[in-house]
Amino acid sequence: MKLRIITSNPGKATEFRRALGGMGFEIEHADEDCDEIQADTLQEVVRSCMSQLRPLALGDFALDDSGLFIDALGGFPGVYSSYAFSTIGIEGILRLMDGDEERSARFECCIGCSFRGEEFTVEGRCDGAIALRPAGAGGFGFDPIFIPSGYEKTFAEMSIDVKNGISHRGRAIQALSGTLKGKV
Repeated sequence: MKLRIITSNPGKATEFRRALGGMGFEIEHADEDCDEIQADTLQEVVRSCMSQLRPLALGDFALDDSGLFIDALGGFPGVYSSYAFSTIGIEGILRLMDGDEERSARFECCIGCSFRGEEFTVEGRCDGAIALRPAGAGGFGFDPIFIPSGYEKTFAEMSIDVKNGISHRGRAIQALSGTLKGKV
Protein backbone atom coordinates (compact mmCIF):
# COMPACT_ATOMS: atom_id res chain seq x y z
CA MET A 1 0.00 0.00 0.00
CA LYS A 2 1.26 3.41 -0.90
CA LEU A 3 0.76 6.47 1.29
CA ARG A 4 1.97 9.82 0.02
CA ILE A 5 3.28 12.20 2.66
CA ILE A 6 2.67 15.74 1.48
CA THR A 7 5.40 18.02 2.82
CA SER A 8 8.23 20.27 1.70
CA ASN A 9 10.28 18.91 4.61
CA PRO A 10 12.03 15.60 3.83
CA GLY A 11 12.68 15.14 7.58
CA LYS A 12 8.95 14.80 8.17
CA ALA A 13 8.64 12.18 5.43
CA THR A 14 11.43 10.20 7.10
CA GLU A 15 9.59 10.27 10.43
CA PHE A 16 6.45 8.90 8.76
CA ARG A 17 8.47 6.24 6.91
CA ARG A 18 10.08 5.00 10.13
CA ALA A 19 6.75 4.82 11.94
CA LEU A 20 4.49 3.39 9.23
CA GLY A 21 6.88 1.31 7.13
CA GLY A 22 6.47 -1.67 9.44
CA MET A 23 2.74 -1.71 8.70
CA GLY A 24 3.40 -2.51 5.06
CA PHE A 25 3.02 1.04 3.79
CA GLU A 26 5.29 2.27 1.05
CA ILE A 27 5.83 5.89 2.07
CA GLU A 28 6.27 8.27 -0.81
CA HIS A 29 7.38 11.88 -0.29
CA ALA A 30 5.37 14.35 -2.38
CA ASP A 31 5.94 18.10 -2.34
CA GLU A 32 2.56 19.43 -3.46
CA ASP A 33 1.70 23.07 -3.01
CA CYS A 34 -1.02 24.07 -0.62
CA ASP A 35 -1.90 27.61 0.35
CA GLU A 36 -1.77 27.72 4.15
CA ILE A 37 -4.68 29.82 5.29
CA GLN A 38 -4.43 32.26 8.16
CA ALA A 39 -6.28 30.36 10.86
CA ASP A 40 -6.52 30.03 14.61
CA THR A 41 -5.91 26.27 14.79
CA LEU A 42 -3.71 23.65 13.20
CA GLN A 43 -6.85 21.63 12.42
CA GLU A 44 -8.27 24.45 10.27
CA VAL A 45 -5.02 24.69 8.31
CA VAL A 46 -4.91 20.92 7.75
CA ARG A 47 -8.55 20.70 6.65
CA SER A 48 -8.04 23.57 4.22
CA CYS A 49 -4.97 21.93 2.68
CA MET A 50 -6.79 18.61 2.36
CA SER A 51 -9.65 20.27 0.48
CA GLN A 52 -7.13 21.97 -1.85
CA LEU A 53 -5.36 18.68 -2.55
CA ARG A 54 -8.48 16.54 -2.98
CA PRO A 55 -9.00 17.45 -6.68
CA LEU A 56 -5.43 16.39 -7.55
CA ALA A 57 -6.29 12.66 -7.29
CA LEU A 58 -3.18 11.87 -5.24
CA GLY A 59 -4.52 8.57 -3.97
CA ASP A 60 -4.01 7.90 -0.27
CA PHE A 61 -2.13 10.76 1.38
CA ALA A 62 -1.36 12.40 4.69
CA LEU A 63 -0.11 15.84 5.65
CA ASP A 64 0.52 17.59 8.90
CA ASP A 65 0.78 21.00 10.42
CA SER A 66 2.73 21.52 13.59
CA GLY A 67 3.40 24.45 15.83
CA LEU A 68 5.35 25.54 18.87
CA PHE A 69 3.09 27.24 21.41
CA ILE A 70 4.95 29.28 24.04
CA ASP A 71 2.92 30.25 27.10
CA ALA A 72 4.89 33.41 27.96
CA LEU A 73 4.29 34.67 24.41
CA GLY A 74 0.54 34.03 24.50
CA GLY A 75 0.88 30.89 22.38
CA PHE A 76 3.10 32.53 19.75
CA PRO A 77 4.34 31.37 17.30
CA GLY A 78 1.65 28.63 17.25
CA VAL A 79 0.10 28.22 13.80
CA TYR A 80 2.68 30.71 12.50
CA SER A 81 5.68 28.63 13.58
CA SER A 82 7.01 27.99 10.09
CA TYR A 83 6.81 31.69 9.23
CA ALA A 84 8.37 32.69 12.56
CA PHE A 85 11.19 30.21 12.05
CA SER A 86 11.94 31.54 8.56
CA THR A 87 11.79 35.19 9.61
CA ILE A 88 13.07 35.55 13.19
CA GLY A 89 14.39 32.03 13.75
CA ILE A 90 15.52 30.49 16.98
CA GLU A 91 17.50 33.55 18.05
CA GLY A 92 14.45 35.77 17.56
CA ILE A 93 12.32 33.56 19.80
CA LEU A 94 15.05 33.58 22.45
CA ARG A 95 15.27 37.39 22.24
CA LEU A 96 11.50 37.65 22.72
CA MET A 97 11.86 35.53 25.86
CA ASP A 98 15.00 37.22 27.18
CA GLY A 99 14.75 37.50 30.96
CA ASP A 100 11.44 35.63 31.08
CA GLU A 101 11.39 32.96 33.79
CA GLU A 102 8.17 31.41 32.45
CA ARG A 103 9.55 28.96 29.84
CA SER A 104 6.68 26.46 29.46
CA ALA A 105 5.75 25.53 25.92
CA ARG A 106 4.27 22.73 23.88
CA PHE A 107 4.53 21.36 20.40
CA GLU A 108 1.27 20.32 18.78
CA CYS A 109 0.72 18.38 15.57
CA CYS A 110 -2.40 17.71 13.53
CA ILE A 111 -2.25 15.09 10.76
CA GLY A 112 -4.89 14.95 8.08
CA CYS A 113 -5.23 11.72 6.13
CA SER A 114 -7.20 10.72 3.06
CA PHE A 115 -7.30 6.92 3.00
CA ARG A 116 -9.50 4.77 0.76
CA GLY A 117 -11.85 7.69 0.17
CA GLU A 118 -12.26 8.61 3.84
CA GLU A 119 -10.76 11.72 5.43
CA PHE A 120 -9.88 12.09 9.11
CA THR A 121 -7.50 13.96 11.42
CA VAL A 122 -5.46 12.88 14.43
CA GLU A 123 -3.44 14.94 16.88
CA GLY A 124 -0.38 14.74 19.10
CA ARG A 125 1.12 16.99 21.73
CA CYS A 126 4.38 17.21 23.66
CA ASP A 127 4.71 19.53 26.66
CA GLY A 128 8.03 20.99 27.69
CA ALA A 129 10.01 24.19 28.06
CA ILE A 130 12.12 26.59 26.03
CA ALA A 131 15.85 26.31 26.67
CA LEU A 132 17.94 29.38 27.48
CA ARG A 133 20.16 28.70 24.45
CA PRO A 134 20.12 26.35 21.45
CA ALA A 135 21.70 22.91 21.87
CA GLY A 136 22.14 19.97 19.52
CA ALA A 137 22.54 19.45 15.81
CA GLY A 138 19.73 17.00 15.08
CA GLY A 139 16.12 17.52 14.14
CA PHE A 140 14.85 20.65 12.44
CA GLY A 141 12.98 23.87 13.12
CA PHE A 142 12.78 24.82 16.78
CA ASP A 143 14.14 21.44 17.99
CA PRO A 144 17.37 23.01 19.37
CA ILE A 145 15.44 25.10 21.94
CA PHE A 146 12.66 22.71 23.00
CA ILE A 147 13.21 20.48 26.05
CA PRO A 148 10.38 17.96 26.49
CA SER A 149 8.97 17.45 29.99
CA GLY A 150 10.89 14.81 31.93
CA TYR A 151 14.07 15.25 29.86
CA GLU A 152 17.17 17.40 30.17
CA LYS A 153 18.07 17.46 26.47
CA THR A 154 16.51 19.35 23.59
CA PHE A 155 14.87 17.48 20.72
CA ALA A 156 17.95 18.37 18.65
CA GLU A 157 20.20 16.52 21.13
CA MET A 158 18.13 13.31 21.05
CA SER A 159 18.40 10.38 18.70
CA ILE A 160 15.64 10.30 16.09
CA ASP A 161 14.17 7.17 17.72
CA VAL A 162 13.93 8.77 21.17
CA LYS A 163 12.49 11.98 19.73
CA ASN A 164 9.93 10.13 17.58
CA GLY A 165 8.77 8.17 20.62
CA ILE A 166 7.84 11.29 22.60
CA SER A 167 7.38 14.14 20.14
CA HIS A 168 4.13 15.77 19.08
CA ARG A 169 4.51 14.40 15.55
CA GLY A 170 5.57 10.99 16.85
CA ARG A 171 2.44 10.84 18.99
CA ALA A 172 0.24 12.02 16.12
CA ILE A 173 1.82 9.42 13.83
CA GLN A 174 1.16 6.75 16.49
CA ALA A 175 -2.49 7.85 16.51
CA LEU A 176 -2.50 7.73 12.70
CA SER A 177 -1.02 4.23 12.79
CA GLY A 178 -3.71 3.07 15.20
CA THR A 179 -6.46 4.56 13.04
CA LEU A 180 -5.04 3.07 9.84
CA LYS A 181 -4.78 -0.40 11.44
CA GLY A 182 -8.53 -0.34 11.85
CA LYS A 183 -9.00 0.51 8.17
CA VAL A 184 -6.56 -1.89 6.50
